Amino acid sequence: MLEEFENALGKGAVLSSAEAMAPYLSEWRGLFHGQALAVLRPSSTQAVSDAVRLAARHQLKIVPQGGNTGLVGGQIPDDAKAHIILSAERLSAIRKLDSDGNSITVEAGVVLERIQQAADAAERFFPLALGAQGSCQIGGNISTNAGGTGVLAYGNTRNLVLGLEVVLADGRIWNGLRALHKNNTGYDLKQLFIGGEGTLGFVTAAVLKLFPKPKGRQVAFMGFASPHAALATLNIAQGLAGSNLTGFELMPRIGVEFTIRHLEGARDPLQGSYPWYALVEISSGRSEEEAEALMLEAFQAASEKGHVADAALAASSSQQAEFWRMRHGLSEVQKHEGGSIKHDVSVPVSRMPDFIVEASAAVKAIIANCRPVAFGHLGDGNIHFNVSQPIGGDKEAFLAQWDRINTVVHDIVADYNGSVSAEHGIGRLKAKLMPQIKSDVELDLMRRVKQCLDPDGLFNPGALLPPEL
Repeated sequence: MLEEFENALGKGAVLSSAEAMAPYLSEWRGLFHGQALAVLRPSSTQAVSDAVRLAARHQLKIVPQGGNTGLVGGQIPDDAKAHIILSAERLSAIRKLDSDGNSITVEAGVVLERIQQAADAAERFFPLALGAQGSCQIGGNISTNAGGTGVLAYGNTRNLVLGLEVVLADGRIWNGLRALHKNNTGYDLKQLFIGGEGTLGFVTAAVLKLFPKPKGRQVAFMGFASPHAALATLNIAQGLAGSNLTGFELMPRIGVEFTIRHLEGARDPLQGSYPWYALVEISSGRSEEEAEALMLEAFQAASEKGHVADAALAASSSQQAEFWRMRHGLSEVQKHEGGSIKHDVSVPVSRMPDFIVEASAAVKAIIANCRPVAFGHLGDGNIHFNVSQPIGGDKEAFLAQWDRINTVVHDIVADYNGSVSAEHGIGRLKAKLMPQIKSDVELDLMRRVKQCLDPDGLFNPGALLPPEL
Protein backbone atom coordinates (compact mmCIF):
# COMPACT_ATOMS: atom_id res chain seq x y z
CA MET A 1 0.00 0.00 0.00
CA LEU A 2 2.80 2.42 0.92
CA GLU A 3 4.60 1.54 -2.29
CA GLU A 4 1.49 2.53 -4.25
CA PHE A 5 1.47 5.91 -2.53
CA GLU A 6 5.19 6.38 -3.17
CA ASN A 7 4.81 5.47 -6.85
CA ALA A 8 1.94 7.91 -7.21
CA LEU A 9 3.36 10.84 -5.22
CA GLY A 10 7.09 10.53 -5.76
CA LYS A 11 10.21 10.15 -3.66
CA GLY A 12 10.07 11.77 -0.24
CA ALA A 13 6.32 12.32 -0.35
CA VAL A 14 5.44 9.43 1.98
CA LEU A 15 6.52 9.34 5.63
CA SER A 16 5.82 6.14 7.55
CA SER A 17 8.41 5.77 10.31
CA ALA A 18 7.37 6.70 13.86
CA GLU A 19 10.15 9.27 14.08
CA ALA A 20 9.28 10.99 10.81
CA MET A 21 5.54 11.08 11.58
CA ALA A 22 5.83 12.25 15.20
CA PRO A 23 5.60 16.03 14.48
CA TYR A 24 2.34 15.47 12.58
CA LEU A 25 0.66 13.31 15.24
CA SER A 26 0.39 15.81 18.09
CA GLU A 27 -0.39 19.50 18.33
CA TRP A 28 1.58 22.22 20.09
CA ARG A 29 -0.53 22.36 23.25
CA GLY A 30 -0.15 18.62 23.79
CA LEU A 31 -3.91 18.01 24.16
CA PHE A 32 -4.30 15.75 21.12
CA HIS A 33 -2.21 12.80 19.99
CA GLY A 34 -3.05 10.23 17.33
CA GLN A 35 -1.85 7.48 15.06
CA ALA A 36 -1.59 7.15 11.30
CA LEU A 37 -0.46 4.67 8.72
CA ALA A 38 1.48 7.38 6.89
CA VAL A 39 1.88 11.09 6.28
CA LEU A 40 1.43 12.00 2.62
CA ARG A 41 2.99 15.20 1.28
CA PRO A 42 1.85 15.71 -2.32
CA SER A 43 3.43 18.54 -4.30
CA SER A 44 0.69 19.19 -6.85
CA THR A 45 -3.08 19.26 -7.09
CA GLN A 46 -3.03 16.18 -9.30
CA ALA A 47 -0.93 14.37 -6.69
CA VAL A 48 -3.53 15.24 -4.04
CA SER A 49 -6.20 13.79 -6.32
CA ASP A 50 -4.16 10.61 -6.78
CA ALA A 51 -3.64 10.31 -3.03
CA VAL A 52 -7.36 10.70 -2.32
CA ARG A 53 -8.29 8.06 -4.89
CA LEU A 54 -5.75 5.60 -3.45
CA ALA A 55 -6.90 6.24 0.09
CA ALA A 56 -10.51 5.61 -0.91
CA ARG A 57 -9.52 2.39 -2.69
CA HIS A 58 -7.80 1.11 0.45
CA GLN A 59 -10.60 2.37 2.74
CA LEU A 60 -8.31 4.72 4.61
CA LYS A 61 -9.59 7.86 6.30
CA ILE A 62 -7.92 11.17 5.43
CA VAL A 63 -7.01 13.86 7.97
CA PRO A 64 -6.04 17.08 6.16
CA GLN A 65 -3.28 19.08 7.84
CA GLY A 66 -1.75 22.47 7.22
CA GLY A 67 0.80 24.06 9.56
CA ASN A 68 -0.52 22.06 12.56
CA THR A 69 -1.24 25.21 14.54
CA GLY A 70 -4.95 24.52 15.13
CA LEU A 71 -6.29 24.79 18.66
CA VAL A 72 -9.22 22.34 18.60
CA GLY A 73 -7.53 19.15 17.37
CA GLY A 74 -9.12 19.06 13.93
CA GLN A 75 -5.77 18.39 12.27
CA ILE A 76 -4.84 15.37 14.42
CA PRO A 77 -6.14 11.83 13.74
CA ASP A 78 -7.58 9.69 16.51
CA ASP A 79 -6.04 6.41 17.66
CA ALA A 80 -7.44 4.35 14.79
CA LYS A 81 -4.45 3.50 12.62
CA ALA A 82 -6.43 3.24 9.38
CA HIS A 83 -5.78 6.94 8.79
CA ILE A 84 -3.43 8.92 6.64
CA ILE A 85 -2.48 12.53 7.21
CA LEU A 86 -2.62 14.54 4.01
CA SER A 87 -0.23 17.45 4.50
CA ALA A 88 -0.33 20.59 2.39
CA GLU A 89 3.23 21.64 3.23
CA ARG A 90 4.69 20.95 -0.23
CA LEU A 91 1.87 22.81 -2.02
CA SER A 92 3.89 25.97 -1.50
CA ALA A 93 3.75 28.02 -4.71
CA ILE A 94 2.50 31.57 -5.08
CA ARG A 95 1.01 31.11 -8.52
CA LYS A 96 0.11 34.69 -9.39
CA LEU A 97 -0.05 38.17 -7.87
CA ASP A 98 -2.26 40.64 -9.70
CA SER A 99 -1.55 44.13 -8.33
CA ASP A 100 -4.06 45.87 -10.60
CA GLY A 101 -6.76 43.38 -9.73
CA ASN A 102 -5.83 43.30 -6.03
CA SER A 103 -5.64 39.51 -5.83
CA ILE A 104 -3.11 36.79 -5.19
CA THR A 105 -3.39 33.11 -6.13
CA VAL A 106 -1.60 30.78 -3.73
CA GLU A 107 -1.37 27.08 -3.00
CA ALA A 108 -2.65 25.70 0.28
CA GLY A 109 0.72 25.15 1.91
CA VAL A 110 1.94 28.73 1.61
CA VAL A 111 2.68 30.11 5.08
CA LEU A 112 0.49 33.09 5.95
CA GLU A 113 3.41 35.42 6.70
CA ARG A 114 4.84 34.74 3.23
CA ILE A 115 1.58 35.95 1.67
CA GLN A 116 1.73 39.11 3.77
CA GLN A 117 5.32 39.70 2.63
CA ALA A 118 4.54 39.07 -1.04
CA ALA A 119 1.66 41.53 -0.88
CA ASP A 120 3.84 44.12 0.87
CA ALA A 121 6.55 43.81 -1.78
CA ALA A 122 3.92 44.61 -4.42
CA GLU A 123 2.69 47.66 -2.44
CA ARG A 124 -0.42 45.75 -1.44
CA PHE A 125 -1.79 44.51 1.88
CA PHE A 126 -3.19 41.15 2.97
CA PRO A 127 -4.97 41.74 6.29
CA LEU A 128 -5.27 38.25 7.79
CA ALA A 129 -2.97 38.33 10.85
CA LEU A 130 -2.68 36.03 13.85
CA GLY A 131 -0.13 34.82 16.35
CA ALA A 132 0.82 31.71 14.37
CA GLN A 133 1.30 33.55 11.07
CA GLY A 134 4.94 32.48 10.84
CA SER A 135 3.97 28.80 10.64
CA CYS A 136 0.25 28.43 9.85
CA GLN A 137 -0.66 27.72 6.23
CA ILE A 138 -3.35 29.42 4.20
CA GLY A 139 -5.17 26.15 3.45
CA GLY A 140 -5.68 25.63 7.16
CA ASN A 141 -6.69 29.27 7.61
CA ILE A 142 -9.34 28.81 4.91
CA SER A 143 -10.57 25.46 6.21
CA THR A 144 -11.05 26.90 9.70
CA ASN A 145 -12.23 30.36 8.56
CA ALA A 146 -9.49 31.90 10.70
CA GLY A 147 -10.18 35.22 12.38
CA GLY A 148 -7.24 37.09 13.87
CA THR A 149 -6.64 40.73 14.61
CA GLY A 150 -7.79 42.22 11.30
CA VAL A 151 -11.43 41.13 11.48
CA LEU A 152 -12.58 44.50 12.82
CA ALA A 153 -11.84 46.22 9.51
CA TYR A 154 -11.53 43.41 6.96
CA GLY A 155 -13.62 40.47 8.17
CA ASN A 156 -12.80 36.79 8.66
CA THR A 157 -10.93 34.64 6.16
CA ARG A 158 -14.29 33.95 4.49
CA ASN A 159 -14.42 37.60 3.47
CA LEU A 160 -10.95 37.46 1.92
CA VAL A 161 -11.43 34.48 -0.44
CA LEU A 162 -12.48 35.05 -4.05
CA GLY A 163 -12.03 31.52 -5.37
CA LEU A 164 -10.89 28.01 -4.44
CA GLU A 165 -9.43 24.88 -5.95
CA VAL A 166 -10.55 21.74 -4.10
CA VAL A 167 -10.00 18.00 -4.42
CA LEU A 168 -13.28 16.21 -3.67
CA ALA A 169 -13.77 12.87 -1.93
CA ASP A 170 -14.02 11.01 -5.23
CA GLY A 171 -10.73 12.50 -6.41
CA ARG A 172 -12.24 14.99 -8.82
CA ILE A 173 -10.69 18.45 -8.90
CA TRP A 174 -13.02 21.44 -8.69
CA ASN A 175 -11.30 24.47 -10.19
CA GLY A 176 -13.07 27.50 -8.82
CA LEU A 177 -10.04 29.81 -8.98
CA ARG A 178 -11.91 32.88 -10.17
CA ALA A 179 -10.75 36.35 -9.18
CA LEU A 180 -14.27 37.73 -9.42
CA HIS A 181 -15.88 40.01 -6.87
CA LYS A 182 -19.27 39.45 -8.46
CA ASN A 183 -20.46 36.06 -9.70
CA ASN A 184 -24.18 35.66 -9.21
CA THR A 185 -24.64 32.26 -10.88
CA GLY A 186 -26.18 30.10 -8.20
CA TYR A 187 -24.81 28.46 -5.08
CA ASP A 188 -21.51 29.92 -3.89
CA LEU A 189 -19.82 26.52 -3.54
CA LYS A 190 -16.56 27.83 -2.10
CA GLN A 191 -18.36 28.81 1.09
CA LEU A 192 -18.97 25.13 1.88
CA PHE A 193 -15.24 24.50 2.13
CA ILE A 194 -14.35 27.72 3.97
CA GLY A 195 -14.83 26.77 7.61
CA GLY A 196 -15.55 23.15 6.66
CA GLU A 197 -12.52 22.01 8.67
CA GLY A 198 -11.42 19.57 6.00
CA THR A 199 -14.55 17.44 6.32
CA LEU A 200 -15.85 18.02 2.77
CA GLY A 201 -12.74 18.16 0.61
CA PHE A 202 -9.09 19.19 0.48
CA VAL A 203 -8.40 22.82 -0.41
CA THR A 204 -5.35 22.93 -2.71
CA ALA A 205 -5.27 26.60 -3.80
CA ALA A 206 -7.09 29.89 -3.40
CA VAL A 207 -7.51 33.33 -4.91
CA LEU A 208 -7.33 35.90 -2.11
CA LYS A 209 -8.23 39.57 -1.92
CA LEU A 210 -5.51 42.15 -1.55
CA PHE A 211 -5.95 45.77 -0.51
CA PRO A 212 -4.04 48.98 -1.14
CA LYS A 213 -1.12 49.21 1.24
CA PRO A 214 -1.79 51.82 3.95
CA LYS A 215 0.43 54.86 3.61
CA GLY A 216 0.32 55.54 7.29
CA ARG A 217 -0.28 53.59 10.49
CA GLN A 218 -0.33 54.55 14.15
CA VAL A 219 -0.44 52.11 17.06
CA ALA A 220 -1.15 53.03 20.67
CA PHE A 221 -1.15 51.10 23.93
CA MET A 222 -3.85 52.48 26.23
CA GLY A 223 -4.56 51.82 29.90
CA PHE A 224 -8.08 51.52 31.37
CA ALA A 225 -9.76 51.01 34.71
CA SER A 226 -12.27 48.51 33.27
CA PRO A 227 -13.32 46.75 30.08
CA HIS A 228 -16.36 49.03 30.07
CA ALA A 229 -14.04 52.03 29.69
CA ALA A 230 -12.25 50.23 26.85
CA LEU A 231 -15.58 49.64 25.07
CA ALA A 232 -16.50 53.31 25.41
CA THR A 233 -13.14 54.21 23.84
CA LEU A 234 -13.74 51.74 21.02
CA ASN A 235 -16.99 53.49 20.18
CA ILE A 236 -15.28 56.89 20.19
CA ALA A 237 -12.45 55.64 17.98
CA GLN A 238 -14.88 54.06 15.50
CA GLY A 239 -16.89 57.26 15.35
CA LEU A 240 -13.81 59.29 14.51
CA ALA A 241 -11.80 56.87 12.38
CA GLY A 242 -14.51 54.68 10.84
CA SER A 243 -12.99 51.92 8.71
CA ASN A 244 -9.53 53.37 9.40
CA LEU A 245 -9.73 51.75 12.83
CA THR A 246 -7.94 48.52 11.93
CA GLY A 247 -7.28 47.06 15.37
CA PHE A 248 -8.67 47.18 18.89
CA GLU A 249 -7.30 44.39 21.07
CA LEU A 250 -8.20 44.07 24.76
CA MET A 251 -5.69 42.73 27.31
CA PRO A 252 -5.85 42.37 31.10
CA ARG A 253 -3.02 43.39 33.40
CA ILE A 254 -2.25 39.76 34.19
CA GLY A 255 -1.78 39.06 30.47
CA VAL A 256 0.65 41.95 30.13
CA GLU A 257 2.54 40.65 33.18
CA PHE A 258 2.76 37.16 31.65
CA THR A 259 4.13 38.69 28.46
CA ILE A 260 6.74 40.80 30.25
CA ARG A 261 7.88 37.74 32.21
CA HIS A 262 8.07 35.25 29.38
CA LEU A 263 8.38 37.05 26.03
CA GLU A 264 11.98 37.98 25.39
CA GLY A 265 12.50 41.71 25.10
CA ALA A 266 8.94 42.64 26.08
CA ARG A 267 8.59 45.73 28.27
CA ASP A 268 5.72 47.41 30.06
CA PRO A 269 4.49 50.04 27.58
CA LEU A 270 3.16 52.41 30.25
CA GLN A 271 4.77 53.82 33.39
CA GLY A 272 1.73 53.12 35.54
CA SER A 273 -0.08 49.83 36.12
CA TYR A 274 -3.69 49.52 34.94
CA PRO A 275 -6.27 46.72 35.26
CA TRP A 276 -6.94 46.68 31.50
CA TYR A 277 -5.21 47.68 28.29
CA ALA A 278 -6.05 47.98 24.62
CA LEU A 279 -3.77 47.90 21.62
CA VAL A 280 -5.34 50.35 19.17
CA GLU A 281 -4.35 50.66 15.51
CA ILE A 282 -5.47 53.33 13.06
CA SER A 283 -4.44 53.14 9.39
CA SER A 284 -4.58 55.79 6.69
CA GLY A 285 -4.58 55.57 2.92
CA ARG A 286 -3.08 59.07 2.80
CA SER A 287 -0.23 59.56 5.27
CA GLU A 288 1.41 58.82 8.60
CA GLU A 289 0.35 62.28 9.71
CA GLU A 290 -3.33 61.53 9.17
CA ALA A 291 -3.11 58.25 11.09
CA GLU A 292 -1.35 59.98 13.97
CA ALA A 293 -3.83 62.85 14.00
CA LEU A 294 -6.79 60.46 14.13
CA MET A 295 -5.19 58.50 16.98
CA LEU A 296 -4.49 61.65 19.00
CA GLU A 297 -8.04 62.89 18.41
CA ALA A 298 -9.48 59.56 19.59
CA PHE A 299 -7.23 59.47 22.65
CA GLN A 300 -8.03 63.05 23.62
CA ALA A 301 -11.79 62.55 23.19
CA ALA A 302 -11.76 59.39 25.31
CA SER A 303 -9.47 60.98 27.89
CA GLU A 304 -11.73 64.02 28.27
CA LYS A 305 -14.61 61.69 29.07
CA GLY A 306 -12.52 59.89 31.68
CA HIS A 307 -12.26 56.58 29.84
CA VAL A 308 -8.52 56.39 29.15
CA ALA A 309 -6.08 56.58 32.06
CA ASP A 310 -2.86 56.73 30.01
CA ALA A 311 -1.50 55.89 26.60
CA ALA A 312 1.77 55.32 24.75
CA LEU A 313 1.91 56.07 21.04
CA ALA A 314 4.43 54.04 19.08
CA ALA A 315 7.28 56.31 18.01
CA SER A 316 8.48 54.10 15.15
CA SER A 317 7.49 51.13 13.00
CA SER A 318 9.70 48.90 15.16
CA GLN A 319 7.83 49.99 18.28
CA GLN A 320 4.53 49.34 16.51
CA ALA A 321 5.76 45.82 15.76
CA GLU A 322 6.81 45.42 19.41
CA PHE A 323 3.35 46.39 20.64
CA TRP A 324 1.80 43.86 18.26
CA ARG A 325 4.33 41.21 19.29
CA MET A 326 3.11 41.54 22.88
CA ARG A 327 -0.47 40.98 21.75
CA HIS A 328 0.33 38.05 19.46
CA GLY A 329 2.48 36.44 22.15
CA LEU A 330 -0.31 36.22 24.72
CA SER A 331 -1.34 32.67 23.84
CA GLU A 332 2.18 31.30 23.94
CA VAL A 333 3.30 32.91 27.21
CA GLN A 334 0.43 31.35 29.16
CA LYS A 335 2.11 27.95 28.80
CA HIS A 336 4.84 29.13 31.17
CA GLU A 337 2.28 29.78 33.92
CA GLY A 338 1.09 26.17 34.15
CA GLY A 339 -2.21 24.70 33.07
CA SER A 340 -4.67 26.84 31.14
CA ILE A 341 -8.33 26.11 30.45
CA LYS A 342 -9.23 27.93 27.25
CA HIS A 343 -12.37 29.32 25.68
CA ASP A 344 -12.72 30.95 22.27
CA VAL A 345 -16.09 32.67 22.57
CA SER A 346 -18.02 35.58 21.16
CA VAL A 347 -20.89 37.65 22.47
CA PRO A 348 -22.45 40.88 21.17
CA VAL A 349 -19.83 43.63 21.36
CA SER A 350 -21.96 45.73 23.70
CA ARG A 351 -22.16 42.83 26.18
CA MET A 352 -18.48 41.93 26.20
CA PRO A 353 -17.49 43.84 29.38
CA ASP A 354 -20.41 42.38 31.34
CA PHE A 355 -19.55 38.90 30.11
CA ILE A 356 -15.93 39.22 31.25
CA VAL A 357 -16.98 40.35 34.73
CA GLU A 358 -19.62 37.63 35.12
CA ALA A 359 -17.51 34.79 33.72
CA SER A 360 -14.49 35.79 35.83
CA ALA A 361 -16.58 35.67 39.00
CA ALA A 362 -18.09 32.33 37.99
CA VAL A 363 -14.76 30.53 37.47
CA LYS A 364 -13.32 31.96 40.67
CA ALA A 365 -16.32 30.58 42.54
CA ILE A 366 -15.24 27.11 41.39
CA ILE A 367 -11.46 27.49 41.75
CA ALA A 368 -10.83 30.29 44.19
CA ASN A 369 -7.29 31.26 43.20
CA CYS A 370 -7.51 30.62 39.46
CA ARG A 371 -6.38 33.46 37.22
CA PRO A 372 -8.73 34.51 34.40
CA VAL A 373 -6.89 35.87 31.36
CA ALA A 374 -9.52 37.42 29.09
CA PHE A 375 -8.03 38.96 25.97
CA GLY A 376 -8.74 39.43 22.31
CA HIS A 377 -10.79 41.17 19.70
CA LEU A 378 -13.08 43.55 21.55
CA GLY A 379 -14.03 45.26 18.30
CA ASP A 380 -15.69 42.13 16.88
CA GLY A 381 -16.96 40.60 20.13
CA ASN A 382 -14.49 37.68 20.23
CA ILE A 383 -12.72 37.14 23.53
CA HIS A 384 -10.27 34.39 24.44
CA PHE A 385 -11.46 33.70 27.95
CA ASN A 386 -8.60 31.60 29.29
CA VAL A 387 -8.16 30.53 32.88
CA SER A 388 -4.66 29.90 34.24
CA GLN A 389 -4.08 27.62 37.18
CA PRO A 390 -3.51 29.00 40.70
CA ILE A 391 0.11 29.86 41.48
CA GLY A 392 1.81 26.77 42.90
CA GLY A 393 -1.23 24.59 42.17
CA ASP A 394 -1.26 21.07 40.78
CA LYS A 395 -1.52 21.26 36.99
CA GLU A 396 -3.23 17.90 36.47
CA ALA A 397 -5.78 18.54 39.19
CA PHE A 398 -6.52 21.92 37.66
CA LEU A 399 -6.91 20.59 34.12
CA ALA A 400 -9.23 17.89 35.46
CA GLN A 401 -11.72 20.74 35.97
CA TRP A 402 -11.71 21.52 32.22
CA ASP A 403 -15.21 20.26 31.44
CA ARG A 404 -16.69 21.84 34.57
CA ILE A 405 -15.17 25.24 33.83
CA ASN A 406 -16.14 24.97 30.14
CA THR A 407 -19.73 24.24 31.07
CA VAL A 408 -19.98 27.26 33.36
CA VAL A 409 -18.42 29.64 30.83
CA HIS A 410 -20.38 28.28 27.89
CA ASP A 411 -23.64 28.54 29.84
CA ILE A 412 -22.95 32.24 30.37
CA VAL A 413 -22.13 32.59 26.67
CA ALA A 414 -25.50 31.01 25.85
CA ASP A 415 -27.25 33.46 28.18
CA TYR A 416 -25.66 36.27 26.19
CA ASN A 417 -26.77 34.65 22.90
CA GLY A 418 -23.13 34.15 21.91
CA SER A 419 -21.01 31.42 20.33
CA VAL A 420 -18.73 28.86 21.99
CA SER A 421 -16.39 28.99 18.99
CA ALA A 422 -15.67 32.40 17.56
CA GLU A 423 -12.66 31.72 15.36
CA HIS A 424 -10.83 28.49 16.32
CA GLY A 425 -13.47 26.12 14.95
CA ILE A 426 -14.97 22.94 16.37
CA GLY A 427 -12.42 20.22 15.53
CA ARG A 428 -12.45 17.25 17.89
CA LEU A 429 -12.38 19.36 21.03
CA LYS A 430 -15.87 20.79 20.67
CA ALA A 431 -17.65 18.28 18.43
CA LYS A 432 -19.54 16.90 21.43
CA LEU A 433 -21.03 20.38 22.00
CA MET A 434 -22.68 20.58 18.60
CA PRO A 435 -26.04 19.03 19.64
CA GLN A 436 -26.24 21.65 22.40
CA ILE A 437 -25.45 24.66 20.22
CA LYS A 438 -27.04 23.66 16.91
CA SER A 439 -30.69 22.94 16.30
CA ASP A 440 -31.81 19.59 14.93
CA VAL A 441 -32.53 21.28 11.62
CA GLU A 442 -29.02 22.75 11.41
CA LEU A 443 -27.34 19.45 12.24
CA ASP A 444 -29.52 17.62 9.74
CA LEU A 445 -28.61 20.06 6.97
CA MET A 446 -24.90 19.82 7.83
CA ARG A 447 -25.03 16.02 7.76
CA ARG A 448 -26.85 16.08 4.41
CA VAL A 449 -24.11 18.28 2.93
CA LYS A 450 -21.48 15.90 4.31
CA GLN A 451 -23.32 12.88 2.90
CA CYS A 452 -23.62 14.52 -0.52
CA LEU A 453 -19.96 15.53 -0.85
CA ASP A 454 -18.32 12.72 1.14
CA PRO A 455 -20.76 9.77 1.29
CA ASP A 456 -18.15 7.32 2.60
CA GLY A 457 -16.94 9.62 5.37
CA LEU A 458 -13.43 9.76 3.93
CA PHE A 459 -12.43 13.20 5.14
CA ASN A 460 -11.61 14.03 8.77
CA PRO A 461 -13.89 11.65 10.69
CA GLY A 462 -14.61 12.78 14.24
CA ALA A 463 -14.06 16.44 13.51
CA LEU A 464 -16.78 19.11 13.42
CA LEU A 465 -19.83 16.85 13.18
CA PRO A 466 -20.74 14.76 16.23
CA PRO A 467 -21.51 11.05 15.72
CA GLU A 468 -25.19 10.31 15.26
CA LEU A 469 -26.75 8.67 18.28
